[in-house]
Amino acid sequence: MKPRNRQAIILEIVATDGEASVDALAARFDVSAETIRRDLRDLASTGALYKVQGGARRIRLSTEGSFEERRFEQAEAKAAIARTLSDMIEPGEKIFLDTGTTTLACAEELAQIDGLTVVTNSFRIANRMGSGPGKTRIHAIGGAWAADNAETVGPMAIGQIAAFQADRAIVGVAALDAEAGAMDADFDEAQVAQAMIGHANQVIILAHSEKFDRRAAFRVCRLADIDVLVCDKQPDGDLARALERAGVEVRC
Repeated sequence: MKPRNRQAIILEIVATDGEASVDALAARFDVSAETIRRDLRDLASTGALYKVQGGARRIRLSTEGSFEERRFEQAEAKAAIARTLSDMIEPGEKIFLDTGTTTLACAEELAQIDGLTVVTNSFRIANRMGSGPGKTRIHAIGGAWAADNAETVGPMAIGQIAAFQADRAIVGVAALDAEAGAMDADFDEAQVAQAMIGHANQVIILAHSEKFDRRAAFRVCRLADIDVLVCDKQPDGDLARALERAGVEVRC
């Protein structure tokens, strides 16, 4: 049996049963345990399942509620992230800020910094930054309107982002995983974040500790694409080791 066919069946088994052991799968397909481990590594690298010691288990993807529901969740953690981030940003920098409750919390602090240029698809962030004492220059990205998050998305937004080159892309995510990287629960928002990352000299990911060791449906970037992770608590376990291997600076 070809590896891709075997891996498709492994996914079905894990999806149905919730988990499967290396030994049971090796017996099921009459192959070596090392062959199954290789299959599980391949599948885990795509975000299709979690590879655990001795086998694999089904992924439960993180989802997100409405913007207002999320706005006051983990408020202290988001405030801590905002303070850490603001200490990193110098007056006069040009930055991308994507939509999110964590980036909105950061806008409160960043609005105090003199002479920033901010490119954003979030009308809440544009308003917050534009009304602060730092005299921020705002470039509001156009595109398809998404009312809940008060943001613009879609091909027009992505095309306009390409007209800029920023010092830093500052992006909030829904999940952060050792193998799958940084992820978002919304396809359009993930696409906007990817565009910002592609046109910035440095990539800063914002994630509080509740988002560690989780996966969401749409990848934003791999860990190797991240320069700095700003969080409220130090990651541990597999995620901490993966971040170190990828050369990601962690600030909290």
